[in-house]
Amino acid sequence: MSGLEGLGEWLAWWLAPLSGAATHAIAPWAAWHARAMVLGWGVLVPLAALLARYFKVMPGQDWPRELDNPAWWHAHRWLAGVALVAMAAGAVLATGRPGGGGTSGLAAGTSATGPAGAAAVHAWLGWALLAAAAAQLALGLCRGSKGGPTDTQLHGDHYDMTPRRVRFERLHKSIGWLACLGAVPCTVLGLVIADAPRWMLGVLGLWWLALAGAFVALQRVGRCLDTYQAIWGPDPALPGNQRRPVGWGVRRA
Repeated sequence: MSGLEGLGEWLAWWLAPLSGAATHAIAPWAAWHARAMVLGWGVLVPLAALLARYFKVMPGQDWPRELDNPAWWHAHRWLAGVALVAMAAGAVLATGRPGGGGTSGLAAGTSATGPAGAAAVHAWLGWALLAAAAAQLALGLCRGSKGGPTDTQLHGDHYDMTPRRVRFERLHKSIGWLACLGAVPCTVLGLVIADAPRWMLGVLGLWWLALAGAFVALQRVGRCLDTYQAIWGPDPALPGNQRRPVGWGVRRA
């Protein structure tokens, strides 16, 4: 019985709210806002970022004999696109609600369980992340032409690595990874404000640790191949191979 009682107490502790309160109540709009944002920022965006960084050459691909495998690109844009829809839905749910602007009203529909200051920081950080997502979409639309042997014309912004393409890669990579990092404290603040059950923070913490572990492991085995070489190969005569790759830790063959 003592073992069962201990297990029951352990489960009760994980199911209890972060504050230790006896019950947990949250407005339906706030619950769906949290689900949409966790799906977008907590799951889809980091997966899209990892795919783009480490899977430009897919497992089993005979690179450099097989070039320009678009699987990573399609997965990246679809994951990012669904994430953007989820973020927009989450923002709409919170806009105009009590507490949605960062003051009060997340729990039980009228009064916040977290401090008003934390709610304000969460709201401002959330809008900043949404602005970063919108900037990523705009950058993607303005990245320039592709060019190269696999395109209709040889010369293009990417194949020639024009200043426009270099600026795009620097901004896109920087904003993307900074937003991934910024989503972590924003999510934690949201859970604290809503006085979420402890298991939610525990599961998210394990997920973030798994993502960080995958990042380190894939980086150590050299999976971060330069996009240019993944598409057109390592020939030093190619225009993009005559300049340094854009980004930290990017490998050249």
